[in-house]
Amino acid sequence: MGAPHRPMPVVRQASRWQHPTRVVAGGFGVAVAVGTGLLMLPIATTTGESTDLVNAVFTATSAVCVTGLVTVDTAGHWSTFGEVVILALIQAGGLGIMTLATLFALLVSKRLGLRAQLLVQAETKALSLRDVRRVVGRIVVFSLACETVAALVLSVRFATGYDMPAGQAVYHGVFHAISAFNNAGFSLNPDNLMGYVTDPWINIVIAAAVIVGGLGFPVVFELARNWRRPHLWSVLTRVTVTATIALLVIGTVVFAAAESDNPRTLGPLGDPDKVMAAFFASVMARTAGFNSLDTAALTPESLLASDMLMFIGGGSAGTAGGIKVTTFALLGYVIWAEMRGHARVDIGRRAVPAGNQRQALAIALLGVGLVVASTFALLSMTTHSLDKVLFEAVSAFATVGLSTGITADLPPAGHLLITTLMFTGRIGPLTLASALALRSHGRRYELPEERTIVG
Repeated sequence: MGAPHRPMPVVRQASRWQHPTRVVAGGFGVAVAVGTGLLMLPIATTTGESTDLVNAVFTATSAVCVTGLVTVDTAGHWSTFGEVVILALIQAGGLGIMTLATLFALLVSKRLGLRAQLLVQAETKALSLRDVRRVVGRIVVFSLACETVAALVLSVRFATGYDMPAGQAVYHGVFHAISAFNNAGFSLNPDNLMGYVTDPWINIVIAAAVIVGGLGFPVVFELARNWRRPHLWSVLTRVTVTATIALLVIGTVVFAAAESDNPRTLGPLGDPDKVMAAFFASVMARTAGFNSLDTAALTPESLLASDMLMFIGGGSAGTAGGIKVTTFALLGYVIWAEMRGHARVDIGRRAVPAGNQRQALAIALLGVGLVVASTFALLSMTTHSLDKVLFEAVSAFATVGLSTGITADLPPAGHLLITTLMFTGRIGPLTLASALALRSHGRRYELPEERTIVG
C-alpha cells in the first residue's frame, strides 16, 4: 500500500489591506479620525461649543498632513486643549504614524517583525530593512532635539523682545518650533508671522527649522556623517542639497525683484529687511506655510513663483510636501540626457535605474493632474480668480499651508476637496495609487517593440 494521501497545505494569501502602503494610508486616516473627534469636543473651542464636522475634519487633516491651511482662526477659535490636540497631530504627522508605531513596538517588545519593518520602511523610505530599527530611533531623537533648540531660542525671544509672560513665551516657542520643524505652518497669531517680518531671531530660527526638517532624514543623517567630504555624498544627498540651495536662491531673487516696489509687501522695508523677508518667503514656499508678508497682496509674478516652488516641495523622507526636489531634479536629468542623445540617465558617476525615472514621471504627472482637476472643480464653486484658486489648490496638494485668504470663503464642498488634496499630497500620489491597487501583476512575456511619433 502506498503512503496515505496528504492534502496540500493551504497557503493563505495576505490580505490586500496588509500591504505597507495601504496601512500607511490607513494609519494617517485613523489619525485624522481621532483628531476630528477630539476637535469636535466642546472643550476644544474657546466658546465651549462643538465645532461642525467639516471644519473639524479640515483642521485635523491639515494638522496630520502638516499643511497649515485653516478655515477658522487657530488662536481665536480653538482653546488650549484644541491647540494641544493640533500640536500633537502635527507631531504625529511629521514623524509619521508608522514611525511612531514602530518606536512603541521597539520599546515594548524589543523586537521588530518583518511586516512592521516593511510598514516603517514605506513611511521612512529607509534603504534597507536592517536599517529601519536604527533609523526610527535617530528620526525621533533628531526631531526632538531640533524642536527643543528652536523652542528655546523662540521662547527667549518672545519673552525678552515682546514682553510675553514666561509661560506664554514657552508655549508660543514650543508651538511654533514644532510647527516649523514639521513644515506645518500653524501659528498662534491671527496674522501668522507678519508681526515679526523685521525680526531676524524669529525669521532665521523658523526658516532654519523648516529647511532642516524639509531636507529629509536620510540626507540629514548623511550630511552629519560626511559634511566635510562632499565627494562621498550619495546621489540623493547631492541632488537634494544642490536643488534646495538653487531653489532657495532663485526664490529669494524672484520675490525680492517682484515685490521690492510693492507698497503692501516689501515696499516699506529697508534693504536688509527686504532680503530677509524675500528669503523667508522663498523658504516658506517650500511647503512650510508660514508667512511674514501678506500673501493676498503678492504680485502675480510672486504668486506664480510660489506655485512652482510649492509644487516642487522639499526633500524626500522629510516633513516637506510637494513632488519633492529629487523628483524634479531627476526629470531635469532625464530631459538633459534625451537632449544629448544618451540612452541612459547619469548623475555624477552613477546611472539612474529606469524604474526611478518612471516613478518620478508618474509622481509629477499625477500631481499635475490632481492640481488641474481640483482647480477646475474649485473654480466652479467660487467666484475668485484663477490665480488665487490655483494657488490654493497647489498649496493644499503640496501640503504647504500658504493661502491668499480664500480658504475660509469656500463652500463645504470646497473644504472637503481641499481636505482630500491635503491627504493625498501628504501620503504621496504614487503611494495612494499603490494603496488602491489590488495587487501588482508581473508579466512573463515581452511584446515586440514599435516606435511611435513623439512631439
